[in-house]
Amino acid sequence: MYKFNVEHAIEDCCRWIQDWFAANGDGCPAVLGVSGGKDSSVCAALLVRALGVHRVVGVMMPRGEQSDIADSKLLCKHLGIKNVTVNIGETADALQKAVGAVTPLSNQAVTNLPPRIRMATVYMVSQCIGGRVANTCNLSEDYVGYSTRWGDSVGDFAPLAKFTVQEVKAIGRALGLPASLVDKAPSDGLCGKTDEDNLGFTYKELDDYIRGVAEPSPEHKALIDKKHVQNLFKLEMMPAFPFEPEND
Repeated sequence: MYKFNVEHAIEDCCRWIQDWFAANGDGCPAVLGVSGGKDSSVCAALLVRALGVHRVVGVMMPRGEQSDIADSKLLCKHLGIKNVTVNIGETADALQKAVGAVTPLSNQAVTNLPPRIRMATVYMVSQCIGGRVANTCNLSEDYVGYSTRWGDSVGDFAPLAKFTVQEVKAIGRALGLPASLVDKAPSDGLCGKTDEDNLGFTYKELDDYIRGVAEPSPEHKALIDKKHVQNLFKLEMMPAFPFEPEND
């Protein structure tokens, strides 16, 4: 019978974060993009718990005007973490215009441009202060490939990668995060739709399927399975041709 012990999960995850930094950046700050959504909020709270408030830096990256930027600011204030704001609007607009001048733009390329610029921005900030970048994706998103390759799908370490959406929410509540952040309808902030609208099924259905609690409808199960198989490459290292020199 599946059971999620949230206190044990928090304790084990914080210990893992501490061990990872001891081996891969002892004393370094953790840097993460702060969107105001549940994943970056919970990840930031775990990092504060594991490393201390003075070793966590949030990067807010609106594209021009961001309607929910107040949520990002609320998180930083609630946790007391250092934060910077880098507006990616001009950069994204300029690159989109430059590429559009040489080839027709696809909707998917335009949609994925901001996450890729944001990740480049987070890495630049991190490198300037000698930090390590936290990936904020959860297991549910990774399972169906709901992330941008070389955008929010990357990072130096991934505290939430083995937690489903429901588990991430439980951790957020246990850590005392504002309900407005934990229960905020998940959205990529790019296309005006919620994650569940884009996916075609709810995270509750997906999470129960992943954990073996219940199967979704046959239609949704087929869609989940299809997305999972199609996007497995996102979770793998870049394949390399296995060349071996011939011996005389």
